[in-house]
Amino acid sequence: MTDDPDPGGTPTIDIAEPCALWRERLPDIERLCGEAARAALAGAGCALGPAELSIVLGDDALVQALNRQWRKQDKPTNVLSFAALPAALPPGAPRLLGDVVLAFETLAAEAAAQGKPLPHHLRHLVVHGVLHLLGFDHEAAGEAERMEALEVAVLAGLGVPDPYQVTEASHG
Repeated sequence: MTDDPDPGGTPTIDIAEPCALWRERLPDIERLCGEAARAALAGAGCALGPAELSIVLGDDALVQALNRQWRKQDKPTNVLSFAALPAALPPGAPRLLGDVVLAFETLAAEAAAQGKPLPHHLRHLVVHGVLHLLGFDHEAAGEAERMEALEVAVLAGLGVPDPYQVTEASHG
């Protein structure tokens, strides 16, 4: 699915679905991803103008291969973000933000283990991935606090509880 570009600044969000499990478990996957991505962009307060990003709804095998190739970690993870390299674009062309790649099995297992609804965990990781595309990071403590606070605020606007709040269900 692809949203139509809007010259006023609404981003185009391309969604690729190489893993059918996403649609089986979440029939409204495009809406969930699109709303989360747009909320992250708006919450970050970036004046992007026309922009484009892609969300890849993959599986553990795809994410493990990407993680091995690009991060030298031979294991799946829940989400990977690949920011687009800066490039000279023709006038009026959308800014290319990059790709957010999600692993179904890892994400679904985490949601179950943490007692979170799958749509909430998906939205959290889409927001997290999009913020990485915008340059947010969580390597240093100050950056992590800033990124987490923004995630919590964006997710609250989507009706998703604080994903960092520890609950009894989170303890297993």
